[in-house]
Amino acid sequence: MSDKPANVGVKAAETTTAINGLVGFRRSEVIKSFGLMAGYAAKQPKPFAKHLRKYAGEMIEIAKGTSELAPDRKDRRFKDESWHKSPFYKRSMQAWLAMQKELNGWIADSRMHPADQSRAKFVTDLIVDALAPTNTLIGNPTAMKRLFETNGGSLVKGLQNAYNDLTKNGGMPSQVDGRPFKVGENLAISPGAVVFQNEMLEVIQYSPQTEEVYKIPLMIIPPQINKFYATDLAPDKSMVRFLTKMGYQTFAVSWRNPTRQHAHWGLENYVEALFEASEAVRKITRSPRINVTGACSGGITLSLFLSELAARGDNRINCYTLMVSVLDGKKVDSDVGLFVTDAAIEAARRQSAKKGILAGEELGRAFAWMRPNDLIWNYVVNNYLLGQDPPPFDVLYWNNDTTNLPAQLHSDYLDIFQDRRFRKDKDVVFMDHIVDLEAVTQDGFMLAGITDHITPWMACYRNIRLFGGEIDFVLSNSGHLQSLLNPPGNPKAQYYTNMDHPARATKWLEGAESVNESWWLRWNKWLSIRSGEMKKAPRALGNKAHPPLSKAPGEYVFT
Repeated sequence: MSDKPANVGVKAAETTTAINGLVGFRRSEVIKSFGLMAGYAAKQPKPFAKHLRKYAGEMIEIAKGTSELAPDRKDRRFKDESWHKSPFYKRSMQAWLAMQKELNGWIADSRMHPADQSRAKFVTDLIVDALAPTNTLIGNPTAMKRLFETNGGSLVKGLQNAYNDLTKNGGMPSQVDGRPFKVGENLAISPGAVVFQNEMLEVIQYSPQTEEVYKIPLMIIPPQINKFYATDLAPDKSMVRFLTKMGYQTFAVSWRNPTRQHAHWGLENYVEALFEASEAVRKITRSPRINVTGACSGGITLSLFLSELAARGDNRINCYTLMVSVLDGKKVDSDVGLFVTDAAIEAARRQSAKKGILAGEELGRAFAWMRPNDLIWNYVVNNYLLGQDPPPFDVLYWNNDTTNLPAQLHSDYLDIFQDRRFRKDKDVVFMDHIVDLEAVTQDGFMLAGITDHITPWMACYRNIRLFGGEIDFVLSNSGHLQSLLNPPGNPKAQYYTNMDHPARATKWLEGAESVNESWWLRWNKWLSIRSGEMKKAPRALGNKAHPPLSKAPGEYVFT
């Protein structure tokens, strides 16, 4: 058993959640937070005055060159030696650090209500990070060195990059150089064919890679946000390729990218589409039962599908896997969640209803502003100040290959956050039946990620209490997508497991065992004993009723 990260719980509690992206980050909430901060400063002037004096005193020490303020060793922004050797840059950095330190100190000492304190901390961090000297050309020594080394070429290239982003990327700095990637050529290239298609989805059957396959097939249900091929990215990190090599009959749903004309598509439509898709898989494989897996928002859709199947007495699902998915979201899952007010939710709902969709670009922009250092300022420095192209990274390429959400689906997801329908003490009706995951008694495998900023792991852990069957919960040492893309052979792969499920997630982690390998291997053992006997692999894809329509990755992935 190895040591566990001491700040796991903190990371989970301070990250953003999926609901933040669905609601957005609204100006009115920022203004409200500034008003609250001003009110506390007026009502309690002593803490504010105290830290103002300390800031002034620190500035005197900085001017004299005697300040001992230094950045966190993990802060990559200040790695250039000039920040420590140049008096100008050192004073610039220390002045910024002093401002950050005393603002945080004032918030901690101001006796704010905990919720107000969290809001204030987030807003001040947003402003302070924007004012970091690293974000300016003159204030960034690395950028100034590059300016002279290139005889001004870096500035010209940076202006070109800025213009391209302004005209082609909605004003946001590009996160990835997408030129080396092409879906169907070097991404999503596992061999297979579309064997079923309706207006909402395609079902892709992948070619078997073994002489024998398990009788019970596996159907992958991806999120409606982003394209399906996260599970079939580059060959060395393709979950689809791993599954087929392990002998599973593997199918994947590929959702159509909706437009304004599909504004009426809601969760009921998506669940109904899964009935059709699963029926096609059963007929093609001649298996009365199938296994399913769903991730993120696809996990929410899968859970409603399982609840509806249970209500109908339909036992077509043999077991399920739920990955990085929060079913019972709460505002306290993140500091940023405190900005998700009823008013903000209704405003977001009205906006998408007016447009017919929540555009993928808007969703991506909202998430970026929840983590501005990593997803905005990092690329401002790289693309504009240094005049470099963003890196060609397949994960970021997929992340930027966004999809829209129909207005009704967007509204339905917001409803889930408000009505918390998956809880046992709720009686919310969906498709004419009360949502009841306790009636889902099949075995389940659940995955969460320690540093997941979309679906915090402690919120994922609550899923265990919702279902009626036996659960194996695994905690990966990665973030949201990186937790999924964790193939065997990855030297950094690690996960935690504990078959006891205490009420508190922190207690679960205290008793968990650390395993230094890919969780895919554990999942394979779990899934293999729930996939039936072996049989000869099919010679052809599809069947007479469902012949191949097009080669994988299909047509909807390009919409």
